[in-house]
Order: sequence, then structure tokens, then C-alpha cells
Amino acid sequence: MQQQVDSMAAEYGRTPSLVVIQVGNDPASTIYVRNKMRAAEFCHIRSQHLSLPDSITEQELCAHISRLNDNNDIDGILVQLPLPAHINEDTIIRSINAEKDVDGFHPDNAACLWLHQPLQTNHKASIYDPVPDYGCTIACTPKGILSMLASTGVELDGKRAVVIGRSPIVGKPMAKLLLDRQCTVTIAHSHTADLPAVCREADILIAAVGKPKLITKDCVKPGAIVIDVGISRLPDGTLSGDVDFEACKDIASFISPVPGGVGPMTVTMLMQNTIDCYKRRLNGKH
Repeated sequence: MQQQVDSMAAEYGRTPSLVVIQVGNDPASTIYVRNKMRAAEFCHIRSQHLSLPDSITEQELCAHISRLNDNNDIDGILVQLPLPAHINEDTIIRSINAEKDVDGFHPDNAACLWLHQPLQTNHKASIYDPVPDYGCTIACTPKGILSMLASTGVELDGKRAVVIGRSPIVGKPMAKLLLDRQCTVTIAHSHTADLPAVCREADILIAAVGKPKLITKDCVKPGAIVIDVGISRLPDGTLSGDVDFEACKDIASFISPVPGGVGPMTVTMLMQNTIDCYKRRLNGKH
């Protein structure tokens, strides 16, 4: 990715630019922002951390975003979530120009993913081309998961996939990406009857609900691919995913750990989204 950025900087006269906005000083958010800034530096992406007090009003935050929207030297804008209770997250997400929305949360980007198939290319999409171009920004976590699935070497066409969680950030876009790879997809959630039985149907099981060790060995089909998106802190201070890793690791053919699995891939895709926004803007595709 460094070479890609350096090559584009030489061609276009500047490097991609990312601004990360943090409101308040939530410890977890501070860690996430620090990791993103380090990743940008590693990739040679120009980055700025805009730290704002948690007393800021919604109107003032929107004014900051508006200035960044109007700055042609800024390619990507990310507002670290969650925001203080007095600020409406949906309003803030909508205030970011869709062409600069590197998180992929803006309604225009979400609609583009759901309403369209990948753009036509001169070759058939395969495991070597894990995230085909939709002409929009795809949310980082599902985009990263698709790359993880590609790394297993398993052909997705015809596989049964179960996605546990229906959030607009992970569950729903993940389901669409898998549908476009010819998977048969089930979205499970808190109201799903007999969740273990539903999970056992899955060749690909993706857990994204934030409930520690929800997925036990009784939920995993032998040989299934298990992707753990959830991360929670237990009373003893340790981190746990949605999957009971120790109980399931010998049943699954591939299982992602927590921490160290989906998280780093999400940050990697954030960097790629920043590069893609930069390229689309400079090539006049918006």
C-alpha cells in the first residue's frame, strides 16, 4: 500500500489525505483513533486528528465537517463513534459528503451497495479479486471480512452463509456482499428461533452482535469458516469475541481470533477506502 500511495502522489502531485474527528476522550475511542493514525502514517497517507470537546454542539460539529467537505485537499472524513448522547449520529453521518465518507456509512453509499451490482470489469470476479468495485465506499468491516474469506482460498459461489447481526455497519452490508458472491445468506438476530440450529447450516458463519461467547461448539458445522466480529471486555479485564474460540477452533476449518482478526483488517480497509476516495475524486468520477 505504501508503494501504491507513493506512486499516486508522484502522478497526482499530492498524497491522499484523511481527517479523523474525535469528540470527547472516551478511552476506547482514543485507542481506535491512535491505531488509525498509525496505520495512515505507515501507508504514507497524510492524516489529521481533530480532537473536539464533548461539550461541542451538533451544529458546531456539522460546521467543522462542512469546512472539511469544502476543502479539496481532504479526501476522507471519519467521525469516530460513538458520539455524546446530545449529538445525533445519523445527522453527523449524513453531513459528511458521500464522496469523502471513508467509513461507508452515508446513506448514498449504503444505497449504492444495495441497489447495484459490482461495476463491470474485464475479468470475472474471483477469490483473487475479493472486493470488486461498486463505484462507492463499502463499510470497512464487511469489506475486510470479504478479503479474509478470500485468503482462505474457498470459493464462495453456492455456499450457505449465516450472518448474526443486522446492523447497517456490519450485518446488512455483509449480507449484500455475500449475496453478490452467489452465497445463500441468512441474517440471524436476537429474535431468531433456535439460533444454534440456524448456525449449524452455515458453511460461513459471521458473528457480529457483541455478546461474549454467544457462539459455542454446538453452533458450528464441522469444517465451517467462522469469522468473529464482536469484541467485549469481560469482568476480569480480558477481551472476548462473540465466538468461544477455544471450544470452536478444532471444529472450524478457519476461525478468526479476537483480538487480532477482523480489527486489523477493518483498519486496513479504512486506508484502502481513503485511497479509493482520493482516486475517484481526482479522476472526476463523482
